[in-house]
Amino acid sequence: MKVTDQQAMTEKQNNDKEFLRTEPLGKLMFRLALPTVVAQLINMLYNIIDRIYIGHIPNVGSAALTGVGVCMPLILIVSAFAALVGFGGAPRASIYMGKKDKESAEKTLGNCFFLQILISIALTVVLLIWNRSFLMAFGASENTIEYGVSYMNIYALGTIFVELTLGMNSFITAQGFAKTGMCSVLIGAISNIILDPLFIFGFHMGVKGAALATIISQALSCIWVVSFLCGKKTFLKIRRKNLILKSTIILPCLALGVATFIMQASESIISVCFNSSLQKYGGDIAVGAMTILTSVMQFAMLPLQGLGQGTQPIISYSYGAKDYKRVRAAFKLLLKVSLTYSVVLWAIVMSVPGVFAAMFTSDAELLAFTKVAIRIYMASMFLFGIQIACQMTFNALGKAKESIIVAVMRKFVLLIPLIYIMPRLISSNQTMAVYLAEAVADLIAVTFTAILFSIQFKKAVGKADTPSC
Repeated sequence: MKVTDQQAMTEKQNNDKEFLRTEPLGKLMFRLALPTVVAQLINMLYNIIDRIYIGHIPNVGSAALTGVGVCMPLILIVSAFAALVGFGGAPRASIYMGKKDKESAEKTLGNCFFLQILISIALTVVLLIWNRSFLMAFGASENTIEYGVSYMNIYALGTIFVELTLGMNSFITAQGFAKTGMCSVLIGAISNIILDPLFIFGFHMGVKGAALATIISQALSCIWVVSFLCGKKTFLKIRRKNLILKSTIILPCLALGVATFIMQASESIISVCFNSSLQKYGGDIAVGAMTILTSVMQFAMLPLQGLGQGTQPIISYSYGAKDYKRVRAAFKLLLKVSLTYSVVLWAIVMSVPGVFAAMFTSDAELLAFTKVAIRIYMASMFLFGIQIACQMTFNALGKAKESIIVAVMRKFVLLIPLIYIMPRLISSNQTMAVYLAEAVADLIAVTFTAILFSIQFKKAVGKADTPSC
């Protein structure tokens, strides 16, 4: 009788997930993507709120902003490891759910959870021991290094909270609990927005206060995420028996997550390249402007990633269930929405660049410099909806090789060389030529990605036909 009851419960849970395949596509995408997009926008505030407050610290705001800005490569590395495990494991869990294989889906969740704990421990040790050396290599100067070290010494202690929050939240969204995933980010963002001014200005802790506010906020988000995945409402649950790492489970997850890891970790390498080159041609003001441009680019990218993450469960589940017609329809809708967003945001940035720059600094010289740089740096952003839609769909389909290829092409083959080539080609204004490398690389990368995707997508799901939603 007990076996029968358990089978009945499993059958009910499987049926509960069928909405990913049966609910009207437009309505379902809106239902899943909207909370995820909101979560990403909140996460954007979470990531840049420190810099907004730090940039307005009386007397030292500009130097402090630059100092914390060179911490960004290390912070991106931490986030990239979370993406390696979470963005690799979550789509595979969704595909198993589509195949009605709950056991394999839960093994995937458990293995990813334990691996992220191990990664967190290793990263914490590395950051505490070598952060000063890293920051000097990343473009810090004698004027800004102490601000960066003060921030990273505290931030490193909260690495485990960042890893588990970002990585495990992907498994919440992958099950269709988009609102719960949004709440995970909302808890941390609101806490950070409240605690930042309290610690920075109220307790006069400066950049140390910003770092402390961040790790406390991430800890609160982490508690929420882990509690949900161990609780009664989740479909996939963290179970002790699944925490033992198995190569057959974890290696395919890592293979799929490598593309996203490269995309995010390469931002760290690219930040080093940008900062070192900008320090050479433009000094501290050019590096400070780069901190602002990176923050604005996060504003552009995170909602696009949110759209992709919201659509991923639909594509992965339908692909696992061999409903290829629905996969094609979901991608087409994702592409339309993503491209529309990137074009609209690009138009706003080009029209009023000063509005974005003023969010981070009140320094007149830095503000004037950034207004010019931002238009050059983001000149090709209107096409980026294509790049993200194709990249996220490759991931949703479990196409690890293709995801890696497009990530490596944009970052390593194109952007990094162009950072050093462009100043030689445009010697009249070498500083702005460095910023232009981003726009040129994006233009070529989107073209390459679109061609590769059109070929591989047809192979995966057949020739396109008229979708019915």
